[in-house]
Amino acid sequence: MIASQEGSIVRATLLGLMNPKRLAPLLLISGTLVFAQGRFSRDPLAVPLGILLCVVFVAVAPVSYRVLFPEGLDLSHGGVRLLLYGAVGSGVVLSSGYVLPKMLRMAPTFLTQPVNLAVCGALYLVGGWGLGRDIGFEESLARERARAARLQLEAEQAQLLALRSHLDPHFLFNTLNAIAEWCRTDGAVAEAAVLRLSAMLRIVLAGVRSATWPLERELELLRTLFELHLLRDPDLFQLSFEVAPGLGEVPVPPLMLLPLAENAVKHGPAAGHRGHISLQLTSRDDALVFILENPGASKGPRPGSTGLPTVERRLALAYGGKARLSLESVEDRTRVTVTLPRSGPLLGVIT
Repeated sequence: MIASQEGSIVRATLLGLMNPKRLAPLLLISGTLVFAQGRFSRDPLAVPLGILLCVVFVAVAPVSYRVLFPEGLDLSHGGVRLLLYGAVGSGVVLSSGYVLPKMLRMAPTFLTQPVNLAVCGALYLVGGWGLGRDIGFEESLARERARAARLQLEAEQAQLLALRSHLDPHFLFNTLNAIAEWCRTDGAVAEAAVLRLSAMLRIVLAGVRSATWPLERELELLRTLFELHLLRDPDLFQLSFEVAPGLGEVPVPPLMLLPLAENAVKHGPAAGHRGHISLQLTSRDDALVFILENPGASKGPRPGSTGLPTVERRLALAYGGKARLSLESVEDRTRVTVTLPRSGPLLGVIT
């Protein structure tokens, strides 16, 4: 695994060096050094040695830096890697600029003079750091751009999924069919239903585009949902809202509670359990307590259901595990309790 990672870093670094914005200045500097090596040296192997020095320095220095510091310069290991980087640089400079000319019995050259060889060592260390860091930054930027594009696509998909999952299609179809029937029999009721449905869709679309909104908007959406059900069947259930004062401006994730309200009707009165649906919202210490009850005992989440699991995932993401949801059956009634921090969801979290 480590060898594969290092191989990937080596390939990525060498490809980064081939980028014209780096290759052009590298060729300019290397060409200047090779020209000076040939101009101020008498040995016939001076120019090939100069080319070899430039190639080795450019290829090895940034690669060794990135292999030793894949996440950038880090001295958390007591500077051991930094010392190793310096040792590799010294070894490369001495072997190619001192040992190799001795083995070839070359005369002194411009680049192999002690002072100039020390300058080459400094260029190796600084150039390797600069090139390696630049290539690393470029790769990080490319990853972040790809991640941003992926997140933007996921956010767009999530908006569509949120709109689809937070509006029961059967409820919409049944309401539209009822409105069509009311248009023939009771124009006033049809008009009221159209206005309520329009208001509900407007609120839902606004919620899909928002990261947070005031709790009063969420409650307004729930009330509109219940009223639409009652327009279709005024005797379907009795409704009560009990909201403690001063809680309407608390920020909450949009459409968080809508699936719970839909389930309360779908698995309660709409399933034959006529009775009373109650909604209570109170404040307890630094938390909001939302309690929704409907007639009919809960049988728990059905296999493949997405309502409650989706709400639980959104709560965990939005509040960092500080929100709670519980479902219980109490005397042939279902009670859902959601506890939210009054501070609101975490900033910067898209739910």
